[in-house]
Amino acid sequence: MEGGIEKLAKPQIICHAEKSVNYSLFDGKWIPCSAKFIVLGSQPNGKGIIQIYEICKGELKLVNEFGKKSSFKCGTFGASNLRDRHLATGDFDGKLQVLDLERFDKPVYSCDAHQGIINTIDGIGGMAVGCGAPEIITGGRDGSVKVWDVRQVGAPVAHMKAREGETTRECWSVAAGNSYNSEERVIVSGYDNGDIKMFDLKNMSIRWECNVKNGVCGLEFDRKDIMMNKLVATTLEGKIHVWDLRTQHEKKGFAGLIEKANNRNTIWQVRHLPQNREIFVTTGGGGTISLWKYNYPTKRVSDDGDGNKVGVIGNLQLLQHADLSSQPVSSLDWSPDKLGLAVCTSFDQCIRIIITTKLNLY
Repeated sequence: MEGGIEKLAKPQIICHAEKSVNYSLFDGKWIPCSAKFIVLGSQPNGKGIIQIYEICKGELKLVNEFGKKSSFKCGTFGASNLRDRHLATGDFDGKLQVLDLERFDKPVYSCDAHQGIINTIDGIGGMAVGCGAPEIITGGRDGSVKVWDVRQVGAPVAHMKAREGETTRECWSVAAGNSYNSEERVIVSGYDNGDIKMFDLKNMSIRWECNVKNGVCGLEFDRKDIMMNKLVATTLEGKIHVWDLRTQHEKKGFAGLIEKANNRNTIWQVRHLPQNREIFVTTGGGGTISLWKYNYPTKRVSDDGDGNKVGVIGNLQLLQHADLSSQPVSSLDWSPDKLGLAVCTSFDQCIRIIITTKLNLY
């Protein structure tokens, strides 16, 4: 009885609604300031599809859909303001497009961004005021990472690729952060060989890099528009890496920790709760999602003995774990407006709306 009471005291992950579709789902995103969301993916004939849904009386109602000759792989609203709510997409042909949800037929912006699939995309600068230009970051199978400003047609404003003589590795994940004023901005990129690189856009230089030994499937800062605080990476073989980014030691770099999942399944993605940056969810290759809380140490900085500051890492606490699907959960996106509400997609061709309870207690 006591075990049951203790279990109920924890946050519960509840599947509120679900809908099966007849195509492969790769990504899902809430449309800012609305009760609607988009999902995108690949149809059996290889063509791309975007669908818009809304939650109506506990069911998912299809509002609109759009088809394209090439499959969609990823999307973001991060570089668009709340008035326009333009969706930036990456597809299997390497094309970057920015779409108006009211007029899918005429892209706001379009370019051939990469050779081959755009694996990952992120946006920054659209939602916050005074935090730099609206920029889109793409990472591709060709190994390059590019930064695009939709106000400049043609070439990217920054292009990161392998150094001369280095083997080109496929980029699986990108994330933007440290955008706390109009000048500062960093980008992190993760690769199939476990490399993680942090690029400082202000100084146009590599700020930090490491190798985590497993392919990096997901990357995210706990917040984009603050002085960078924490970074989480998820990898093959069920590993979660967390770094405290407030203190960078000249030799030791950032303080970090590694958490290993018991089932060793690939951890596809990490998504921080918009209302609480210390809580995040990871999506697993076994169709599972896990809810985590980061606990800070008593002191975040210590002395290395030579008068230099070195960061001190905290610990991760598993709040809840749920089995959603028999197939990998390919994406999850928290609602920025409703605490605990999220949309997720999985490779069983099913869209799910989940509700996580008791998050207000943390």
